[in-house]
Amino acid sequence: MTLTKESVLEALRKTALPGGGDAIGRNLVHALAVESGVVRFVLEGAPEAELLAMRPVLEGAVRALDGVKSLSVVIPAGPSKAPGGGVKIGGHAKPQDGPLPVPGVAHVIAVGSGKGGVGKSTVASNLAVALARAGKRVGLLDADLYGPSQPRMMGATEKPASPDGQTILPVRAHGVVLMSLGLMLREDEAVIWRGPMLMGALQQMLGQVKWDHFGPLDVLVIDLPPGTGDIQLSLCQKTVLDGAVIVSTPQDIALLDAKKALDMFAKLKMPVLGLIENMSTYVCPNCGHEAHLFGHGGVETEAARLGLPFLGALPLALEVREAGDAGRPVALGEGAAAEAYAGIARKLIEAGVA
Repeated sequence: MTLTKESVLEALRKTALPGGGDAIGRNLVHALAVESGVVRFVLEGAPEAELLAMRPVLEGAVRALDGVKSLSVVIPAGPSKAPGGGVKIGGHAKPQDGPLPVPGVAHVIAVGSGKGGVGKSTVASNLAVALARAGKRVGLLDADLYGPSQPRMMGATEKPASPDGQTILPVRAHGVVLMSLGLMLREDEAVIWRGPMLMGALQQMLGQVKWDHFGPLDVLVIDLPPGTGDIQLSLCQKTVLDGAVIVSTPQDIALLDAKKALDMFAKLKMPVLGLIENMSTYVCPNCGHEAHLFGHGGVETEAARLGLPFLGALPLALEVREAGDAGRPVALGEGAAAEAYAGIARKLIEAGVA
């Protein structure tokens, strides 16, 4: 007998749940896919404890079918609770009238990219450190909620606290005030949330985090997720921003996606503060030979074509990767990469947005 979607549905329909009824009748099974013996579905629509109790029962019913090679039953994550308090991150966003300023913050800069893999998060962390070294009081919000990497890059392990179950106290690393969902999760724990949960989490991390816990901030740097999705849209509609910085490598495919990000910010009437070309030049540490692995100058050319500021070119260097992995951003030190970040920070300060 061939394994089909209908046969899986029938098996689930015939399986009684611990709390009564069946998963199909209670509309708990979503996104069911059956292909070449591989069965996947999402289990949601009841309290998490109840879903966890019924999952092994449903898994047993499906595995008993002929032709099942593998099975994946996903229970979307509920809101994440901050240690030391009762506040939870996640849930549906609350209605608000228009964009609001971030309490305790003078300027807000979003760092975005059209695609992943161009070094956006590395740029965001090092830019925050470079601004702090320039004498600014800086915050860094990790809004890349599906892939929060700033705790590792900033070497932060302290858990945010909540003294009253509402306010969230950020942590501090290398002179930068930091908040990230990654500080509330295991480093390898996935975030499995739908759009509304993401919107609620973003709203909380902007409004409930006490960004001036260590004193008022001159600038908050927001590390956006790649692309042009819900987080970017919600941020532009709900938060007063000074503008966005776009990161791209010089290669054509990355520039193509960067143009989409630029188009998105234009449609949302959000100023673009400038473009950064990352991985612009590779210098061999042994012989000093300079190579342009991803091309060179494409971002600067595009900035000139659009009449936008070109903030600078950043090298592709082993020290940048090693520093990020070690939790000590390269902008903390000296050398070509640190100087490049310092130059970008100076331009933003001179522009009056930091």
